[in-house]
Amino acid sequence: MPRPIKIISTDFDGTLFAEFENPPIPHELQELIAELQQQGAKWVINTGRDMSSLMEALARAGIIIEPDYLVLVEREIYTHHESQYSGLEEWNGQCSRAHAELFARVQKDLPAIVDWINSRFHARLYEDAYSPFCLIAGNNGDADVIQNYLDDYCRTVPQLTLVRNDVYARFSHSAYNKGTALAELTRRLDCQREQVFAVGDHLNDLPMLSLDYANWLAAPVNAVDEVKEAVSRQGGYVSAQPCGYGVADALKYFMRSNGEG
Repeated sequence: MPRPIKIISTDFDGTLFAEFENPPIPHELQELIAELQQQGAKWVINTGRDMSSLMEALARAGIIIEPDYLVLVEREIYTHHESQYSGLEEWNGQCSRAHAELFARVQKDLPAIVDWINSRFHARLYEDAYSPFCLIAGNNGDADVIQNYLDDYCRTVPQLTLVRNDVYARFSHSAYNKGTALAELTRRLDCQREQVFAVGDHLNDLPMLSLDYANWLAAPVNAVDEVKEAVSRQGGYVSAQPCGYGVADALKYFMRSNGEG
């Protein structure tokens, strides 16, 4: 028997949210997610943004529904309660400790990495609360070359990975990403992978756009080629529509194929 959609995991920028569109999040999509929530589904915004950045963007979008869960900076899990979001301390604490131990091991190598990039490219390099190495490349071509260099470095450090979205990138722990966070939520909600829908548009979404974590995989037409190829290869749905309209299209497609609508 087909299983109903119980978890809706959506990337934010470029998937759910288009900043310069009006509205940034289509009303049709909001109504569809609200309908699924009323039927018992849980909605997760699975994003690289941090809390303040996401809350500001949701406020600007004038959204009329609330996500049940958030996955922030591609790894931390928060649950909605009344008017606030509270962290899942067991998961987030383990995540923080694992990252602190990992980043302590790479600290000594950062000066050489920074020198290599600065000698070849115009890029912004900085440290924030989530990674000792963050990058904003000048363009995607530069970002591709830098990524190849950093991927080679990551292979020398167990559990280190580079998370990239467009010209942005940062070091992270390979055990904590959009996919593993989604799996943890699936476990906590006592759901099965067969009940999970996941949609995204860029490279940092690839960990959750996997049949290991979701049964229904989707991408909007504006997704990068690597994402569309990964979704198609696994039998997912690539919409002919962009951003939020593509998410609504994909949800309706899978609901029809599952006999839900």
